[in-house]
Formats: sequence, structure tokens, C-alpha cells
Amino acid sequence: MQPKTTVLDEKAIQRALTRIAHEIIERNKGIENCVLVGIKTRGIYIADRLAKRIEKIEGQEIPVGEIDITLYRDDLSIKTKTAEPEVRGSQIPVDITNKKVILVDDVLYTGRTVRAGMDALVDLGRPSLIQLAVLVDRGHRELPIRADFIGKNIPTSSEERVVVELIESDENDQVSILK
Repeated sequence: MQPKTTVLDEKAIQRALTRIAHEIIERNKGIENCVLVGIKTRGIYIADRLAKRIEKIEGQEIPVGEIDITLYRDDLSIKTKTAEPEVRGSQIPVDITNKKVILVDDVLYTGRTVRAGMDALVDLGRPSLIQLAVLVDRGHRELPIRADFIGKNIPTSSEERVVVELIESDENDQVSILK
């Protein structure tokens, strides 16, 4: 078993998401014309949690959608040599054309997942602006992508693995580094 170091516990995740919610509201001068879109799978759970915090602060709901980037990945042929990719579909409750879309994911690493997410969004409409919110930024970018809202910067080596566990899918909330 690999040694595991917990870098964010449940309380730290809650504080990070509350701070991100406030930053989203502040940067966008409220939430008018804003839409949160989570990248499947854990990005959706984070987007839902952000939406609840934003509603509590602003007193109004912010639309939340989910996007499946499977067919937009640039490593699709590498990962799926033996099987067809599983496409789980995207659901966005509003037209994103001329909206401020906040794309949400759990970990920002190389930037390739985010690029795929932006490609998928643009196929659905033409947002006036795309911002990126992530729970963890671990560095090691391969594409010129940066997050607008970051829960925690966690410098890592490329040999380490960042594991995000959320109650909705993993029965507990924590972020760990596996060596």
C-alpha cells in the first residue's frame, strides 16, 4: 500500500468551498447570468455544493448543469483501445449562450480535462465568459490553463497522485496524496 497523506479533511473542504462561493459572487458582481457546470463525476458534486452555498449567501438559486467530456478527451484512443468509451451525457438546464459559465472540477493537473470541458461547452452554446473553479490545483500544466477559483494549491511531484473523496461517491470527504 502506498503511504497516504491527508491534505484536506472535511472541515477544510467545507471552508474552501465557502470561500470559492464568495469569490464567485464577488468576481461576477452577484450571480446574474451565471451557470455552474460540473465536469463528471466529482465536479458535479462540487458544483452542487457551491450552488447551495451561493443560494444561502445570495438568496437565489444559480443554475447547475453537468457535462460529460468523454468524447472530447485527446487521449480517448489511448484509453479505449479495447472497449468503447462510456458516454454518460450532459445536462445543462439553461441555454449557456451569453451566460457566464463557471466550469467546476475536483483537481486541476495537466489542463487536458478542462480543455475537453471547454470544447464540450462551446458545442452547446457560446458563453460570454468561462471561468474555472477547482477544489485542488496540483500544478504540472501541459496546456496554458489556470483556475480562477482554487480551494487549495497542493504542489506535488508527477509521481504522486491526488485523491479526492467526496461523501456523494466515496462515503467521506477528504483530499489525500498517495506517494
